[in-house]
Amino acid sequence: MTNEYQIRVQPHVAANEQALRNYLADEYGFDVRTVTAVRILRRSIDARQRTIFVNLKVRVYINEQPQQDEYVHTDYPDVSGRPQVIVVGAGPGGLFAALRLIELGLRPIVLERGKDVHERKKDLAQIAKTQQVDGESNYCFGEGGAGAYSDGKLYTRSKKRGSIEKILNVFCQHGASTNILADAHPHIGTDKLPRVIENMRNTILRSGGEVHFQTKMTQLIIKDNRVVGCLAADNEFIGPVILATGHSARDVYRYLAEAKIDIEAKGIAVGVRLEHPSELIDQIQYHNRQGRGKYLPAAEYAFVTQVDGRGVYSFCMCPGGFVIPAATDKEQIVVNGMSPSNRGGQWSNSGMVVELRAEDVEGEDPLRVMAFQKQLERDCWQQGNRRQTAPAQRMADFVNNRLSYDLPKSSYAPGLISSPLHFWMPKTISHRLQEGFKAFGRMSHGFLTNEATMIGVETRTSSPVRILRDGETLMHVRIQGLFPCGEGAGYAGGIVSAGVDGERCAEMCAQWLSE
Repeated sequence: MTNEYQIRVQPHVAANEQALRNYLADEYGFDVRTVTAVRILRRSIDARQRTIFVNLKVRVYINEQPQQDEYVHTDYPDVSGRPQVIVVGAGPGGLFAALRLIELGLRPIVLERGKDVHERKKDLAQIAKTQQVDGESNYCFGEGGAGAYSDGKLYTRSKKRGSIEKILNVFCQHGASTNILADAHPHIGTDKLPRVIENMRNTILRSGGEVHFQTKMTQLIIKDNRVVGCLAADNEFIGPVILATGHSARDVYRYLAEAKIDIEAKGIAVGVRLEHPSELIDQIQYHNRQGRGKYLPAAEYAFVTQVDGRGVYSFCMCPGGFVIPAATDKEQIVVNGMSPSNRGGQWSNSGMVVELRAEDVEGEDPLRVMAFQKQLERDCWQQGNRRQTAPAQRMADFVNNRLSYDLPKSSYAPGLISSPLHFWMPKTISHRLQEGFKAFGRMSHGFLTNEATMIGVETRTSSPVRILRDGETLMHVRIQGLFPCGEGAGYAGGIVSAGVDGERCAEMCAQWLSE
């Protein structure tokens, strides 16, 4: 017999299976000795009051064993010799598109400009040592995309475009912890996600697909207003194209503009990475001077407000994590955040960003928001002594227009340099951040503090360009056989939503080929 229950327990009960069994037996009147298994189906933390509770949805097995795995398997057939589809980009959009194509009986040919997930890691380590960025192998380019080494968070608000559960189950099938199926804010971790990505690649190869690294697409092959393939690394690859190049492939956007393929400027959000000691965030969020204690995870937060008609909000919060250098070329500084699976670091960080709409940047050029983004990153690089040393300022000093004469210790490996962000950042950004920080300080006592460090600049929150596509077929509005996909096309925002969009593009491509 199995029963499902919604319960609300203290953290020490949620963390111990025997304590959980005893609680369930007492609460619902059955013999604890008959409980053969308890599965947690949903888990969230309620930290709104001083007494912290964990909300659980559990499935209790009485006198029987679970008859199936905790996740749903997907079958991937051999597609050798089947019609092929070119997938440009091996980030989440491209990988999930490739896997879905295999399900549908099509052969994916994946082209990735960067290196495989393990070779890529070596180039990331060199950024702090040499202060140089490899333009083809960095925190944004390479197998796994921008998410592979920048946290692996799987939370999304996009619920209507496809099956989030399918995406999470595929991750589990390839080695992710089944905890992601239960947690309200699922997270794989940068230490574990690369292995999951490698397993996904191996599934593609075992099924008869291809994956080519260091193979950058340079041109689409268009005949009679129809994409029939692309050029990459001096080779022709023939087939319809799912274009999943990620939000930082500026050369792709420039090529599309020059080729007269319809694109438009899209709004983004820009700001900084804000880093607090994780112990301080734990104390604030859990209302306890002792912090999180033994049974609670590193605390998260989420803030949002409006200042002068634009949103100011926290983004990609990384408890117990690190701030990383996410530039993709020379003469730019970009920062992002990541967390290992245990979220056990000394610091917690998040993007603190201001909404920037396309109409906020003058002109009609579809690349104008990208140009704004690029200029801000170059300004940041100049402030950082033309290295990957990032300009930074204490949070309260920034709000009060004061230079920080020293800086706290930081997780940012290339190093920090004190800089008056309030002075050189665009006033439309810095003023709104200042007012936003004041509001967040009122919402959460102790949050606005000089123990926190602002690190510039956070600009790669999403694509600054949208590649126009038909809402029904997901093909480009004017050119058949081209399926703009994921974050880089302007239709997703994060690992899960990009994965969902990748699956949808694969389905529409399969439908188009069958017609």
